[in-house]
Amino acid sequence: MRLSAATTPPLQRLLALLLAIVASAIPLAGQAAHQSANPISRGTPEAHMGKGYDALKNDRYDVAAAEFRAALKLDPKLVLRARFPLGVALFELHKPLEARREFEIVRREAGDHPNVLYYLGRLDLDDRNLAGAIQNLTKAAVDPPFPDTTYYLGFACFKQGDLTAAEKWLQEAAIANPHDARVTYQLGLVYRKQGREDEAKKAMAQSTEQRQRDAAESQLRLECALKLDKGPREDAHAVCEQLYDPDNSDKLTALGTIYGQHGDTEAALRPLKRAAELSPQSPQMQYNLALAYYQMKRLEEARNAIAPAATRWPDVFQLVALHGKILALLGDDLPAYQTLRRAHDINPEDSNTSDLLYLSILKLGYKSGESGQYPESIRYFGEASKLRPQEPGPHEGMAVVYTQTGRRAEALAEQRKADRLSKAANPAR
Repeated sequence: MRLSAATTPPLQRLLALLLAIVASAIPLAGQAAHQSANPISRGTPEAHMGKGYDALKNDRYDVAAAEFRAALKLDPKLVLRARFPLGVALFELHKPLEARREFEIVRREAGDHPNVLYYLGRLDLDDRNLAGAIQNLTKAAVDPPFPDTTYYLGFACFKQGDLTAAEKWLQEAAIANPHDARVTYQLGLVYRKQGREDEAKKAMAQSTEQRQRDAAESQLRLECALKLDKGPREDAHAVCEQLYDPDNSDKLTALGTIYGQHGDTEAALRPLKRAAELSPQSPQMQYNLALAYYQMKRLEEARNAIAPAATRWPDVFQLVALHGKILALLGDDLPAYQTLRRAHDINPEDSNTSDLLYLSILKLGYKSGESGQYPESIRYFGEASKLRPQEPGPHEGMAVVYTQTGRRAEALAEQRKADRLSKAANPAR
C-alpha cells in the first residue's frame, strides 16, 4: 500500500513553495549578507565556522575570531579549518603575538603549509626579523598562496641588502601580479641602489602610470554604475566594458559584481565566467559564476559550477546553501536534502535555508510513502516535525502513513496533533 493521492497534499503545491523560497537570490560578491545581532552563533563547530567564514569575508575580524575560538573550544582538532582562519583574523586585527601563537600551533600540527608560512613571514617582516621573513617567505614562494608572496619576499631581501635576490623575487612578483604598483616602485628602488638609474626611472614611471590607471578605473567603475542606473543598457555597456580585462580575475569580478548589483545578470556572466577560469581555486569566484547561472535559470550549468567548489570547501555556507537550492530546483531530492542539511548545520540561523530544508524533508517523506517505504517516510516526517514543531504538515503525513499501515490509534493521535497545530496557526477558522 502507498500514500493515497486523495490524502496527500498536491506535489505541485509543495514544489511551488520550494520554488518560492529558492527564488530569493543570494547577493553577488560585494553585497554583504545580513548579520545577526548576536556575534556568537550557538551550536555545533560547523555553525561557528560558517559564521566565522562569513565574518572574514565581510572584514568583521573581531566576530570571526570569536566564532573560530568557539569552534575550537568545541573541537580543538580543527587545525586548518578553524585555527588557521583564527590566526588570519588576529593578523588583520593587528594582534601579532596572538596571531603568531595560532599559526605556530597550525605549523606544528600541519607542517610547513604555504599559507601558514606566508603569514609567519609577514609577521616576521613586521617585527623586522628579516632573516625569519626571508626563510618563511622563500618556502611559501615554492607554491605561492597569494599573488603578493614574492613581493614581500623581494621587499625583505631589499631591506636586508641582498639586491640580487630582491630583484629576482620582485621580477617574479611583477609576473604574478602585473598590476601592482608597489612592485614596480620597489624594483625602481632596487635599480637605484644598484646604480641603474635609467631602469630605476623607467620602473618608477611604470608605478606612477599604474597608480593613475587605478584611479581612472575607480572613476570608470563609478561611471559604469551610474550609467546602469540611469541610461539605456547599450550606453552603459559601452562604458562598463572598458573595465573588461581578460587576464585579471579581480577586475573581472569587480565588473561582474557591478553588473549583478544593477540587475544585469546576463552582462555579468561573461566577466564572471572568465574570472572563474582564471581562478579555479577561488571559492568566491566559482560561487559568483554559479549564482549568475542560477539567476538566469541555467540550472545545469549552475550545478556544474558550484558542485566542485561546495565539495572542496564544505564549511563555506554560501557555497553549500546555493548548491542545495540548485539541487532542489533540479529535483535531485536526496542530494538536495543532504546538502541543505549541511548548510543548515553550518548556519542554523538562516531562515531561507531552514525553510527550504523543511520542505525538502517533507517532500522526501511523501515520496517515500508513495513508494511504500513507510519506515523512511515516518523518519522524514519526524525530522520535519523536529525542525518545524509548530507545523501541522509532518503530523498529517504521519497520520496518512499510519492509516495506510493499519496503525489506527497512532494515526488518530497524529491527526489530532495536526488539527491542534493548524487551529493554533489559524485561530479565526
